[in-house]
Amino acid sequence: MVYLDYNATTPVDARVLAEMLPYFTEHFGNASSNTHSFGWYAQGAIEKARQQVADLINAEANEIVFTSGSTESINTAIKGVYEAYQSKGNHIITCKTEHKAVLDVCTYLEEKGAIVTYLNVDREGRIDLEELQNSFTNKTILVCIMAANNETGVIQDLEKISQITHQHNALFFSDTTQLAGKLSMDVNEMGLDLCCISAHKLYGPKGVGALYVRRKDPRVSLIPLLHGGGHENNKRSGTLNVTGIVGLGKACELAKNNYWDNSANVSKLRGYIEHQLLEIPDLRINGSTRYRLYNTSNLYFPPLKNGNSVFSQIKTDYAVSLGSACTSAHKEPSHVLQAMGLTKEESENSIRFSLGIQTTLEDIKKLTNRVLSLYNLNLSN
Repeated sequence: MVYLDYNATTPVDARVLAEMLPYFTEHFGNASSNTHSFGWYAQGAIEKARQQVADLINAEANEIVFTSGSTESINTAIKGVYEAYQSKGNHIITCKTEHKAVLDVCTYLEEKGAIVTYLNVDREGRIDLEELQNSFTNKTILVCIMAANNETGVIQDLEKISQITHQHNALFFSDTTQLAGKLSMDVNEMGLDLCCISAHKLYGPKGVGALYVRRKDPRVSLIPLLHGGGHENNKRSGTLNVTGIVGLGKACELAKNNYWDNSANVSKLRGYIEHQLLEIPDLRINGSTRYRLYNTSNLYFPPLKNGNSVFSQIKTDYAVSLGSACTSAHKEPSHVLQAMGLTKEESENSIRFSLGIQTTLEDIKKLTNRVLSLYNLNLSN
């Protein structure tokens, strides 16, 4: 089977694994054990990784909080801000195409008294900045807008969103899970107050991630999600996953050093897929083709003459997705595509192809040949 689902998860890079292995056995100390060398060595590894993560997004090392991944980071950010700023207000602004980790947290907080505004998106998957501007009230404390959508790859204008948010003295959290490691990030230029990283999206291990929390201009306050020990400057208690954190740090270092090579190679393969498959009558690219990740292509395929879908014909040979891996247990059509104006039938006949550094031209040629043959078309040169 050819793997084309890199937005769901990535294989661990061999260099990342090599960095991690000694911390399973030889260097097994608890980073909180401060009375002996086993703990000191582990703590040193943690701080090295903290700097590697900070370097990826141009943050300060003391602004990085280690977590179990983006879902925990999102919960910590949104719930933590909501509790910490209740004296100011209870209004949150987000978007209908956010990851379920954000939408479900907002639904939970609505039950606790939060007022949540869900912004629309246009056919290209981007929010209307004027609608955002008009959504603020004197009770708005937080704006949550995803940097790059996991299903379509569509990228929002974070700098303008941040400017508008800060004009209203609110905080800006962005789910940067898909952006981090793929494109250059600078939390200061983007104006982010909080954002998140998940190691397994950038060739690191599963079960580890980080939350960026700005410490000045403004200094962000959080009520912690987890209590018990005061780890991570009282922002996330719990014994640190040293092995995973080491892997996250190395993955961030490699991503920062290989941005341009990776993007150039993978974007050519994505372009090849679309160039070939656009020969299919009525095929459409879902979302903006100007503002999106270089590795992601979400395509609507018209139904085949025999009534079958393209997905049903290729799923045994190609690992692709109909939407987010986190919502695959639910048989409902993509909430992202429907928010963009696609019908239920169009959403059900759309496929996400997300490519990675191990994807080859041979893989892509086989895929496009296979799909074109379903429509009785031949591969063009």
